[in-house]
Amino acid sequence: MPYRPHGPMVVFLFCLLSLVAMARPASAEVTRIEFTSKQPFGTFRAGDYVIWQGKIHGDLAPQEAIPGIDKAARNERGRVDYSAKIILMMPVAPRAGNGALLVDVPNRGLANAEMLYNSPRDVPFLFGTLEQGTGFLQDHGFTVAEVYWELGQGADLPSFADGDGKTHYVEGVGFAIVRDAADFLAHAATDSAGTPNPLNGAINRVLASGRSQDGRFLKSFLLNGFNMVGNRRAFDGMHVFVSAAGLLPILQMGLGPNSSGADAPTFANPDFPGVNDGPLTIGEITAKVEARGEVPPKMLLVTSTTDYYSLRASLGRTGASGTADQPLPANVRMYDIAGGSHVIVPKALTCTLPPGRIDWAPLSRALLLHLDSWVGRNAEPPASELMPLEPASGEPPALRAPTRLSAAVIQVPKRDQDGNALGGVRLPDLAVPTGTNGGQNQPQTFTCMLVGSFSPFAATKAERERTGDARPSIEERYHGRDNYVNRIRIAAQDLVARGFMLPEDAAVIIQEAASSNLFAPALANAEPR
Repeated sequence: MPYRPHGPMVVFLFCLLSLVAMARPASAEVTRIEFTSKQPFGTFRAGDYVIWQGKIHGDLAPQEAIPGIDKAARNERGRVDYSAKIILMMPVAPRAGNGALLVDVPNRGLANAEMLYNSPRDVPFLFGTLEQGTGFLQDHGFTVAEVYWELGQGADLPSFADGDGKTHYVEGVGFAIVRDAADFLAHAATDSAGTPNPLNGAINRVLASGRSQDGRFLKSFLLNGFNMVGNRRAFDGMHVFVSAAGLLPILQMGLGPNSSGADAPTFANPDFPGVNDGPLTIGEITAKVEARGEVPPKMLLVTSTTDYYSLRASLGRTGASGTADQPLPANVRMYDIAGGSHVIVPKALTCTLPPGRIDWAPLSRALLLHLDSWVGRNAEPPASELMPLEPASGEPPALRAPTRLSAAVIQVPKRDQDGNALGGVRLPDLAVPTGTNGGQNQPQTFTCMLVGSFSPFAATKAERERTGDARPSIEERYHGRDNYVNRIRIAAQDLVARGFMLPEDAAVIIQEAASSNLFAPALANAEPR
């Protein structure tokens, strides 16, 4: 008689195969990963790092919930191809890392991670840099993946021609690219062609980082169900920066050459559609995720002072009506950077005032470690720290609500007598100020509305009186260098104690204060003794 497996064994094998099938969705597959550049990246506390650059290729079922994908060209397997640029910064020995993969979502084709976390104190990094900087990410053993997703900015998206011969791009595939790349790097042994995943076996948790446009990407990604890969999450945690109350309108078929998510509401076009058309608060988004039966990722959201004036950040707290903050879900913490600008640039030549200068990279570093510990060890991060708000009065000017949100109330931070925001996370430069930080700049162009401003205090009482400045001068505030440095030290130590700054960053800030040119230089020995 032929061998017949025992009944319970058949059931067991069937269940096992079902689980395996669920581990990757039938609708998505990484078919090939190729690296065309492999270079050393430096030596850090976690060991030697390398940087690999190349492309990731995949295909999707035409039944994916992405508008227009059913119209796109299909490969020989009846599926829809895509490809995208990818950059990995990883330990030479992958298991020497800390087990965390940080997937950074590039902004208009420019990487964010090194700028957000490795930026040095005196020369803030700009978008797109791949420089080592402070080496924070690598010292702590993070593996970083830059996954490109955007039309015209490193991603080759599927397309189709309409009856008039116009080419339409299936922009929503950008969400699937990031999802599939994250899942492949964290869980796969090889691609479909047998090429090894260089991170195989080295990753046990996956975090996402997104700033501004890319913070809106991550919220939209989560809202629209892209964080699930079969029965598991693509991202266990998300670090979302300065995304205000916005979403990213790329679940559509764009005509190119640029992404439908490249623009945003401005003072010149406050009714720009898509960005503020969906859920405004993270609580609303989380509720929709949980209603689908998903466990939402742990999330830290960071907002700058400028975002309240120029990006309607208050709607991310109140929703579309009223002035009361909506409760934050248990998986979310939210932090306001008092006096912080949306973007830090060394110069803004087209703007009337000097750009904002609060360095918030130390906060980014501390919060990333908190997010990683929250995901990896369930260690709670610091409680949310928000600025008190009041309805915008028109001075400084604030971007009005969209016409379609007739009950929305735009609010801005309350300010002290110096014009500095109250509450929030108060970095030493704001806690011990040398000027007014985070005010609006002029003219109200896209650039100037995001860089904020810094207006220095007068150096002396005589100078202040001569210029009619009502704010006390530096000499009236601080009784010499020692008094100033001691107050900086107290502010930095307080942030370290509360988990908002690392000791090494506090040391750098205190050192800078001690050598500040605000005060007469310390006496130096003229001759050897």
